[in-house]
Amino acid sequence: MGKHPHIIKLDRSNGQREIVANHWLRVAEGCDDTIPAHTLLPLKEWLERRDELLGRADVGIWFAPDDEPEALGQDAARLSIIAVDFPAFTDGRGFSIGRLLRERYGFAGELRAVGDVFKDTLLYLRRCGFDAFEIRADKDVEEAAKGLDDFSEFYQGAADQPLPLFRRRGG
Repeated sequence: MGKHPHIIKLDRSNGQREIVANHWLRVAEGCDDTIPAHTLLPLKEWLERRDELLGRADVGIWFAPDDEPEALGQDAARLSIIAVDFPAFTDGRGFSIGRLLRERYGFAGELRAVGDVFKDTLLYLRRCGFDAFEIRADKDVEEAAKGLDDFSEFYQGAADQPLPLFRRRGG
């Protein structure tokens, strides 16, 4: 699984997107004593070093599919970036993690999908609150971004549009 040099980022206030350089490094296991800027740590390591890292906006965390958002709890609202790993297309646990982080734990920073992320998943990820997407290394990031345009309207409410269609239409 390679790292794509660019990510797709959404502005949640207006839905505009751009493709930008990926400056964050996701590490699989612990760092030495000093954690460099723009590092995404595994949830377990971040929890072990919580007191040291909580105030650092240049350090984020990443969730594995079997990590529980409850372990992070209200600290989520104090972080600037959280990534969620999707190791395989058939593993949808990350969708729930993203939604819980946004809706239950008040996370307002960048919520990034990483791993097996490609065009067909982007729109559904956005609906669950994700606003940054690290596309699989073997996929074209420009082509993948078009997946955000697959549908223009939704019946159901979700993290990106809390009101269902009948409420938005006034009926």
